[in-house]
Amino acid sequence: MEEENKEEERCQVMQGVGSIALLPSGSISGHFVHLPNSVCYGLHGTEIACERECSRGEDYRLIKLTVTDYNSKRERDVVVECRGHDAARLCNVDHAHGWEKDVVGMLDQKHGKRKIYVSFDCETLKAEGAAEDHIRKFMPKLAGMDAVVNIGPMSITGLEFDKEDEEQVQPNAPSQQ
Repeated sequence: MEEENKEEERCQVMQGVGSIALLPSGSISGHFVHLPNSVCYGLHGTEIACERECSRGEDYRLIKLTVTDYNSKRERDVVVECRGHDAARLCNVDHAHGWEKDVVGMLDQKHGKRKIYVSFDCETLKAEGAAEDHIRKFMPKLAGMDAVVNIGPMSITGLEFDKEDEEQVQPNAPSQQ
């Protein structure tokens, strides 16, 4: 746990506002606006189908969340836990004891050596007409799908596409002439 906190401190922390549509299918879709520069990232999540631990509440589920950098067209996946029915809270999974081996393996996967940390808390819940108006304005492809919208503070740590590109270039590689 202490090692994870040190890793989190070394990584860039992006804070801003998340706007997430919770779809009846269990999927989520939306965007994260990194402030103060208003850089927008896409969010898409699908529920991971697996047995729920008996110690978890019925509002607990795992989500495979894909964060998309619209500028570079690159994506990163992270598994998060989602709590709350219509007013969602997203955060990283502390442990995956009791889940199937493929789920535990997915949690252990990392892009390079960086782990991505996600935190979201719903402050504003929009349903029915208010949700549909918001969706038509900001997420028109989801119009008519009977989604509930959650808006609130969000932070993403460790999502550093530029540093990952630098690490993939091998500094001592022979040059072609």
